[in-house]
Amino acid sequence: MELVEFGVLTDQLRAELVDDEVDPWDSAEMTPLQWRDKQHHVGLREQGGQLIASAGLLVVQVEAGGERFAVVGVGGVIVNRAHRGTGLSPRVIKAALARAATLGPELALLFCHENRSGLYRRFGFEPVRAEVRVDHEDGRIVMPMHTMWRALAPGAAWPEGPVVVRSRPF
Repeated sequence: MELVEFGVLTDQLRAELVDDEVDPWDSAEMTPLQWRDKQHHVGLREQGGQLIASAGLLVVQVEAGGERFAVVGVGGVIVNRAHRGTGLSPRVIKAALARAATLGPELALLFCHENRSGLYRRFGFEPVRAEVRVDHEDGRIVMPMHTMWRALAPGAAWPEGPVVVRSRPF
């Protein structure tokens, strides 16, 4: 298996990951969200060259605790269904966090389903306890998913207070 880095997830690469799965991120039951494309990706390719796992990254501005600052958004984490349960999620998340630490911001932020928060806790993510609002086509909405943060630099901490993500969710 080969670790690869690339930019935007093209339609061809998305097709390799999704493999005709109807709802690979389990989001059909949620309020329809408009997801933002990630600018950087870390992935795993099998020997035949197919992309079988990926995590996306982008830098966005947030406001929290009366401060405005940049964070690395982590999103679109996926393992092709034929390879789920084989330990690839931790590998791709670990690689994505290593790449995130090179992008500049001292904090990472992600949105996830409650049943996946344990996976991200293993990588040092903690829940954001305040209300989180994100940009949406009709203005700002309260994020219906769990929001979690993680330090990317020693001593970095999430400020208390309501959060506004100045971006569509990622």
